[in-house]
Amino acid sequence: MRRVVSVPVFMMAAWLAVAADSTQSKPASNPAPQVLRNQNSEPADDVIVTLPGAPPAKPEDAKPANAEPSKPGQAAEGASHNGPKVFYPPAFLQNSALFCQKMIGEWSADDARFLLGQPLRQRPAYGDNQSVNGQIYAFADPTGRFKELELDFESGSGLLRTVFVYPQNMTWQDCRRQWGGDVSATEANKGRKFYSYMDRRLDVLVDSGGKVISLGLY
Repeated sequence: MRRVVSVPVFMMAAWLAVAADSTQSKPASNPAPQVLRNQNSEPADDVIVTLPGAPPAKPEDAKPANAEPSKPGQAAEGASHNGPKVFYPPAFLQNSALFCQKMIGEWSADDARFLLGQPLRQRPAYGDNQSVNGQIYAFADPTGRFKELELDFESGSGLLRTVFVYPQNMTWQDCRRQWGGDVSATEANKGRKFYSYMDRRLDVLVDSGGKVISLGLY
């Protein structure tokens, strides 16, 4: 018999409140985002990940054949990691990275595990003084849109503060076409550059050849 994992009411309320478009203006008074302050939080060069290119999974694709169509506002049912069914919110199925961005300041690592399953691996996050100030967990993306999602949880509060995703074939020119060029640039190691968008909560790490290494959402 198929089992269904019930979603707690407080988590479902948070999920259903997530909008599909999460573009937000960057507060001028905020300090530099974690992805810019902390070059030691960059993934190792041998991390193999993919990102934009494959279209996001449609809610109906994740349902069993005999399932009834989801009504507007309902979470869609998808296959879980260990057998039981999990109901993924429609906004998560539309864009898992933007959904996770909306959970910044709300999710704990346990909340992330509830939806995404057990992490594939983890690594420390560092502050300005090179001391560990958080943990970054890598999760498989059940929607198939991204190969992995990396979620950075702050040590003090235990809450999500940054989301990292890694494009397979994206260039800085692609970013400029999609999001414009209102950015500040910061030199990184190995000839890389950080581009921090001034009008949205997005940072882009680009290699010396102009290929995007990672996107940071905060």
